[in-house]
This record gives sequence, structure tokens and C-alpha cells, in this order.
Amino acid sequence: MEYDQVMRLISWNVNGLRSCISKGFADSVLSTGADIIALQEVKASAGDIDISLPGYHQYFSYAERKGYSGTAVFTKKEPIAVSYGLEDEAYSHEGRVITLEYPTFFFICVYVPNSQQELRRLGFRMGFDEALRKHIAELRSSKGVIAAGDFNVAKEPIDLKNPKQNEGHAGYSEEERESFRKTLSAGMIDSFRHFYPDRRDAYSWWSYMFRARERNAGWRIDYFLVSDELGEWMEDAGILQDVMGSDHAPVFLDIRQ
Repeated sequence: MEYDQVMRLISWNVNGLRSCISKGFADSVLSTGADIIALQEVKASAGDIDISLPGYHQYFSYAERKGYSGTAVFTKKEPIAVSYGLEDEAYSHEGRVITLEYPTFFFICVYVPNSQQELRRLGFRMGFDEALRKHIAELRSSKGVIAAGDFNVAKEPIDLKNPKQNEGHAGYSEEERESFRKTLSAGMIDSFRHFYPDRRDAYSWWSYMFRARERNAGWRIDYFLVSDELGEWMEDAGILQDVMGSDHAPVFLDIRQ
């Protein structure tokens, strides 16, 4: 395959797009020059947001519940097709998945459910994970897949500041970690760890409490997952920790096309 350009892909949990816009969202994302920008937790309903990003096509998936969840994708290149949600309707009411088809790959923007305190939503989250794996597998039957977003899980102890204190809590329960490992073992690459297997203190989310970001007491829960057949296309991956506007930092993937 001939590679003639490098695409930069960005994923960012904005924790409320209207709030993030007021904090300079447009300047932040446009300065990256990204070809695709995937957003999670936009917390908006249809008609709530009117944002102009010149040169980008916009796609939104809204939760039925007002001011909750939701995803969006801004893309310079118009996709062949766009779909929303997962095949199982039980997981398609919260605006958590947008899938775009391009000539050489599928791109999924995903916001995985948080299991919440005392893991009270763990069952729903496990079902979502399984439905997402099925979705990825079906897409891969025709071409490679890039899945980007907030997966709400720190995979290994290296991926959060205080693993022992958080053992069994939402985002670091054994059930969630095992489910995420199952997704990876089905042929998906954690792009950041592919390039930086031993890098510590590399986090993408920090609590608003206790000056966590200032102290870099965070978690790495935002990922670009790349299917094995696209692995050779990857150029770099990382976290834009200096970009403010949310309790998450954007993550990026550079990939040759």
C-alpha cells in the first residue's frame, strides 16, 4: 500500500460542549489541524449548539435524556456513510456511538458508560462492551477499524496514579479491566501503549477535586484502538495534556493514508 499523507485524529471528552466552547474549544481543536475530531459527553440536544468549524462536516448523536452523554464527530473528509448507535437497541438511547465509513477504514467515536458508584451500572456497561465488540467485529469483516473515545477504564496499574486505592472502583474494577482486555485480545491495538509501553504519569482525565490535575493525579481512560490490519499505518499517538477546557485532555493518533 502506498502512503501519501499523515492524518491526525483527535478524541476529546469535552464534559459539556457548550461549556468547552466558552473556554476556547474552537481555537484549541483548530490549532491541532486534525482531520477528524471525535467528541464525547457533549451533553446537548438537537438545536442546542450552533458551532462553526470551517472545513469540517459535523455529525451529532444525542441522548434521549436532556443534557446527558452524547457524542459528535467533525471531519474534513466527508464519509461514505454514517450510522448511529449499536445493533442492540438497549444501548442506543444515550448517543454513545457514531460510526463513519471511509474508503479504507471505519471510524467509531464511542463514549463507554461509567459503572458509577458501587458499580451499580456495571451490568449495563458490560452489555455495552459486548455489543461494541460485536459491532467492531462486524465492521472488520470488510475493512479495518479505528475506535476512539472515553472507554472509562484504566487498563493497567501504570494507567492511573493510585491503583491500590482504586481497586474495585468504577473504572478500575477487575470486571471492567477484563472486558477491556477482551476487546484488545480480539485484535485491537492500544495505540498509545504500542508506542510508549512503559511511559508513566501519562493521564487523560483528572478529578476536579483536590487539585488533581495540578498534581497530575490522573487516569488514562481515553484511547485510540486500532485494528491489527491497520497497525502498520500508525505513526504516533499521545495525550495533549496542556489543552484545557475539560477535566479530560484530548488524545491523538497520527496515521498514514
